[in-house]
Amino acid sequence: MSATALPPPTPPRPYRWVLSSYGGGRPDRTGELPRPPAHAADGTFGERYLDALVDCTAKVLARSGGADLCFFGRSLDGMYDLLSGALEPGDRDGRIDRLPLSCRHNRHWSPAQRLRFREHLAAVGLAPHALARRKRPIALVDVVSEGGSFTTVHEELAAWIEEAREPWPVIRRKLRYVGVTVRGKSSPNHDRWQQGLDWVRTLPAGHVVNVSLDPYIWSELADHEPKLTRWFPPERWLRDECTGVARHPNVAPALARARALVDAGRSREVRAELVRLMARDPGFATREVRALAGALRR
Repeated sequence: MSATALPPPTPPRPYRWVLSSYGGGRPDRTGELPRPPAHAADGTFGERYLDALVDCTAKVLARSGGADLCFFGRSLDGMYDLLSGALEPGDRDGRIDRLPLSCRHNRHWSPAQRLRFREHLAAVGLAPHALARRKRPIALVDVVSEGGSFTTVHEELAAWIEEAREPWPVIRRKLRYVGVTVRGKSSPNHDRWQQGLDWVRTLPAGHVVNVSLDPYIWSELADHEPKLTRWFPPERWLRDECTGVARHPNVAPALARARALVDAGRSREVRAELVRLMARDPGFATREVRALAGALRR
């Protein structure tokens, strides 16, 4: 294999334990963890949380059109953990990944920060050269309020694509965005984050979609849920020490929850429920989505 065919190295990013063998990895040994609060239905999170997360995950899978999923930021780490357990037995390498960056705007980035941001994009298959030649589309997934992070990613990608002179008409068919939003009014007159954003109209219809979530669960994911990794804003992108094992008060509860979600995803009941809910979504008509449902059944 030539050097140009090798995947780009992953730039320094916050350390996160490997909890599933999905993709061929070996789970880390995390040892015994403190006993979680007794009020949680399963010891780490309530039944309402798991039901809502499974429902939201199924809709994300269906509405992404069978694309590979890249979870942006940390808010949907729980969805990543659930899927890494559900997809663990299969051979769907490359189906899910994480890009744990925080960026609301890029107006004040230094040249080194912009270069590092592009290195992070390349490491998950979002470099212009890779986008133009990938087989399956790739969908960025994040909780969304006003779409600031998606706007930053897309504007930086557009500039990079133009500089690299890669074919935008090809790439636009490979790129998707899935926003997990707060459940509100279902009226067609209800404002949605993507309305009024010029870059959204450069993509094909259906490549920017939403999945709504109960406000309480959305807030739990976005604002209150304990996270295994620390916040990773631009000012930390160039610090190699960020790769060290995190030591903060939320590590134990975050690790317990993440490990429980991986175990939940492995269960036959959760995988069957994902398939059942996917089948109820209009996106299930897509051949690629049905193939993914078949992988979950197995």
